[in-house]
Amino acid sequence: MKPTQLAATFTACWLLLTSIALAAETAAPERTGLNVGEKAPAFRLKDQNDRDVSLESLLKKGPVALVFYRSAEW
Repeated sequence: MKPTQLAATFTACWLLLTSIALAAETAAPERTGLNVGEKAPAFRLKDQNDRDVSLESLLKKGPVALVFYRSAEW
């Protein structure tokens, strides 16, 4: 390979990698979860006894802490 071809190949690779790196930096991060102090949306889930429970019904009783437990059976 001639030195000019090698330089051209190197430059093309460098430009490609630079453009990929810049694109990765400017991509907006995926939003997950809630921000601190943000209210949770309304939801309804089954409890451990297979009964429907809504967030609204739990909040009527007082503050709510939602805990997700991943068991070995999932």
